[in-house]
Amino acid sequence: MSGRVGADVEWKDSDTNSVPSFHQTDDLPYVHKVGKPPKQDLLKEIKTGLKETFLSDDPLKPFKGQSRKKKLVLGFQTLFPILGWVRDYSFSKFKGDLIAGCTIASLCIPQDIGYAKLANLDAQYGLYSSFVPPLIYAFMGSSRDIAIGPVAVVSLLLGTMLREELDPIKQKHDYERLAFTATFFAGVTQFTLGFFRLGFLIDFLSHAAIVGFMGGAAVTIALQQLKGLFGIKDFTKKTDIISVMRSVVQSAHHGWNWQTLLIGVSFLIFLLVAKFIGKKNKKLFWVPAIAPLISVIISTFSVFITRADKEGVQIVRHIEQGINPSSAHEIFFDGPFLAKGFKIGVIAGLIALTEAVAIGRTFASMKDYQIDGNKEMVALGSMNIVGSLTSCYVATGSFSRSAVNYMAGCNTAVSNIVMSIIVLLTLYVITPLFKYTPNAILASIIISAVVGLIDLDAAILLWKIDKFDFVACMGAFFGVIFASVEIGLLIAVAISFGKILLQVTRPRTAVLGKIPRTSVYRNVEQYLGATRVPGVLIIRVDSAIYFSNSNYIKERILRWLRDEEESFKDQPKVQYLIVDMSPVTDIDTSGIHALEELHGGLRKKDVQLILTNPGQTVLDKLHAANFVDLIGEDKIFLSVADAVLTFAPKMEQA
Repeated sequence: MSGRVGADVEWKDSDTNSVPSFHQTDDLPYVHKVGKPPKQDLLKEIKTGLKETFLSDDPLKPFKGQSRKKKLVLGFQTLFPILGWVRDYSFSKFKGDLIAGCTIASLCIPQDIGYAKLANLDAQYGLYSSFVPPLIYAFMGSSRDIAIGPVAVVSLLLGTMLREELDPIKQKHDYERLAFTATFFAGVTQFTLGFFRLGFLIDFLSHAAIVGFMGGAAVTIALQQLKGLFGIKDFTKKTDIISVMRSVVQSAHHGWNWQTLLIGVSFLIFLLVAKFIGKKNKKLFWVPAIAPLISVIISTFSVFITRADKEGVQIVRHIEQGINPSSAHEIFFDGPFLAKGFKIGVIAGLIALTEAVAIGRTFASMKDYQIDGNKEMVALGSMNIVGSLTSCYVATGSFSRSAVNYMAGCNTAVSNIVMSIIVLLTLYVITPLFKYTPNAILASIIISAVVGLIDLDAAILLWKIDKFDFVACMGAFFGVIFASVEIGLLIAVAISFGKILLQVTRPRTAVLGKIPRTSVYRNVEQYLGATRVPGVLIIRVDSAIYFSNSNYIKERILRWLRDEEESFKDQPKVQYLIVDMSPVTDIDTSGIHALEELHGGLRKKDVQLILTNPGQTVLDKLHAANFVDLIGEDKIFLSVADAVLTFAPKMEQA
C-alpha cells in the first residue's frame, strides 16, 4: 500500500500489477504498496524447478554454441575427464604421481589382504579390487586425490550381510557369487544415481549419523580383529560387542596363542607409533604409509625362519597367483539370490558412495578445485560394475590411502594407475611370498587403520553445536556396536529422517521486538534490548508452510497470543497480530487454509491479522486463493516497520 501516514492517510491509486511510484509531501513517511505479483508461467516454473533439482550445475552450458565435432569431443571429455587434463600432463607431474602411487601401493597391499578377510573372502580378492577399479576410476573420475580400493567399513558391512545369507566356508562358491552379485548391483545403484543426477539423495544421511556410524563400525571392526590378534580359532560369528567380548573371555584359558599375541601386539604398537609420528610431522607421512608393508615383511620372515606356524600361529597360507579371472558368469541374474544380492548391493553401494563423495570433496576443497558429484557417482558405479565382472568386490575411496596420496604429492589420478600396476606385479610375482604372513599382523594393520575412523573431536563439536545431532551420532554408534552394522545403519538413516521430519513439522517461530533507535525488528530472545510494540504482537515464521506443519504453526501463533496476553496484562490488549513471512519460501493449500482459520479465530478475539513481506510465490498463491481479498489488501506490507508505522505510528517513530 502506498500512502502518506499521519493524521490523514492518503492512498495512492495505481494498478496493482504495475510497479508503484512514490509520493511524498510535508516530509512525512510513506508506506510502499505490496501489489499483486506478475502472473507466473506455470510451465516455466516447473522447468526451473526441475533444472534446479537435477541440473543445478548447468552441465550442458559448455555444449551451447559449439559445432557437432566440438560437442562430440566435449562429450567424451565429460565421460572421461582424463582426456581433458592429459594434454597438459608433464614429466614433473608424473614424478609426483609416481611417488604417490608407489607409496599408497605399499599401504594398500597389506590392507587389501586384511580387508578381504574382513569380507570373508580369500586374500586375492582384496588385491583384485585394487587393480581393476582404480584403473577405471583414473579414466572416469574427477578427483585428483582419491585413492580407490577396498575399505574397512564396506568390507565389514558386505561380509556381515553376506554371511547372514550363506556360510562363507561351507558354501564358499555361492558366497563368492553372491559377493560379485552384490558388487554388480552396488555399481548399478551408484551409476543410476549419477546418470539420473539423483546424488542429492545421499545427502539425507546426515553428517552426525555418518560420524556415529563410522565410529561404531571402527570399534566393531577392531573387535572382530581380536580373533586374529589373539589367535582364537573358535570365535563368534556375531558382531555386537557383548558377543565378541564373551567369546574372547571364554577362550582365554585354552584358545589364546601367546606367540600370535606377541606378534600382533608388538606390531600394533609399532604401527600406532608410526601413525603418531606421521600425524605429528607431516613431512614424515611416508612413515605410517610404509609401516604396514614393513610389518608384513618382518613378521612373515620371522614366522618362516622360526616355523611358528607349527606352534599354532595362524598364517595366510595361500594367495591365488595371477591376474583377475572373469566372474561375469558367476553373477546371479536369476534365482532366489538375485533379490538378496540386489538388497545387499544397494546398501553397500550407498555407503561406499557416501564415503567416496565425502573424501573427494574434502581433498578437493584443500586443493581448491571442484569435483562433479554426479560424475563421481557414474565413475564409481562404472568401476564397480566392471569390477564385479572381474572377480572384485565393492571398492570405493579410502580415506587413509587418499590422505597418504595427498601428502605424497599426487597431482592427478595417474597415482591410481601406478598403484594398480604395482598391485598387478604383486599378483603375478609376489603373492607366493605371503604364504607365511601371520593373520595377527593383518589384524594389527586393520586395527591401526580403523582407529582414524573414530572422530572424537567431531562428536564433541556436535555436542557443543547441536544436541540433536549428538543424539543421532550416538544412536548410530551404539546401534552398530551393541546390535549390528545393519541396525546401526538403520538407526542412522531413521534418525536423519527423524530430524528432517521434526524440522519440517515443528518449525521455529519467534516473537519480534524493535531494536532501539532503529526500524529493525528482531527476536526478543536473541536481542534482549528489543522492545515489544504495545497492542501489537509480531511473530516470525521460520519455515515454508505446508500440510505437514500448517496446523502446528496456526496453533503456535495462537499460543503466542495467549502467552502475550497473560504475561503483559498491564499493557494494552493486543489488537494487531503481524506475521513476518520473510523466511516463508512457499505455502500450499493446507497452509492457506490454516491462515484462513487463524484469521477467523483472531476476528473472534477482535484481533486483526497482518502479513509482511511475503515472497513472490507465496503472494501469488495467496491471491489465487482469494486470501488477500479475505483479509484486505491493505493488511499486507513490505516490512514489519511499515506495518507498525501504519497501526502504531508513535512506536515506530520513537
